[in-house]
Amino acid sequence: MKVTVLFSGGKDSTFSLFIAQQWGWDITHLVTLIPQNTESWMFHSLNLDLTRLLAESLGIPHVSRRTKGHKEDELADLTALLEPLPIDGVVSGAIASEYQRTRIERVCDRLGLKTFTPLWHKDQGLLLQDQLNAGFSIMVVGVSAEGLTKDWLGRILDQAALAELQKLHETKGVNIAGEGGEYETIVLDGPILHQRLVIDEQEKHWTRDSGTLVVKKAHLQAR
Repeated sequence: MKVTVLFSGGKDSTFSLFIAQQWGWDITHLVTLIPQNTESWMFHSLNLDLTRLLAESLGIPHVSRRTKGHKEDELADLTALLEPLPIDGVVSGAIASEYQRTRIERVCDRLGLKTFTPLWHKDQGLLLQDQLNAGFSIMVVGVSAEGLTKDWLGRILDQAALAELQKLHETKGVNIAGEGGEYETIVLDGPILHQRLVIDEQEKHWTRDSGTLVVKKAHLQAR
C-alpha cells in the first residue's frame, strides 16, 4: 500500500504516520497545505514552515502548496497536490471532525484514492497517553480555550499536563486531544525521527484569552 500523509507536524498527523508505518505501508510523501487564512476549518496554519525540517528528519519526500484557505478553494488545492502522486490512498490525523473527514473523502473519491483515519473516534485521553508512551516529544504552540493560559505555550506535554487536561475536560469541557481547536502542537522528537527538532528563536503572542507560539528559527540536531 502506497500512501501519503496529510502532515502538519502536529501530534495527530505525526502519530497517524507512525501507525501507518507500523502497518507496513509505504509512505511515499508527506503533504502539507499552507492556508493564508488562519481561520481555515480544514488545515492547521501555525508553524507549517517546520514541516520541511520534520520531513527531512523523517526521511520522507515532502510536497506543499499554499492555499487561500477558503472552503472550496482548499479542496481544489488539495486535489491539485494529490493528483500527480503515485499513491493508493491518503492518511489523515482526524479524530472527531466530520467536516475534515468528509471533505478529504470527497477529494479522494474524485481521484480514486482510499482514505485512512487511524485515530478516528479513539478515546482521546488514551490516545494522548499512547503518544507519550510511544516516546513522542510534543510541544504546545497554540491555545484557545478557557483554562489554558499563556503558561501552556511552549509546554512539553507529559503526565502532569495530561492530568491537567483531564481536569480541564471535566470542569471546563476542554477536549483532551485539542480536537476542537483548544490547543495546537508541534512534534519535536519521536521514535520515527532521525534527528530532533530544536527551537532557536520563538515569539509568544497573547490576545485576551488565546495565544500562539511562533517559531522564528529552528534546526535539526542529532541525539
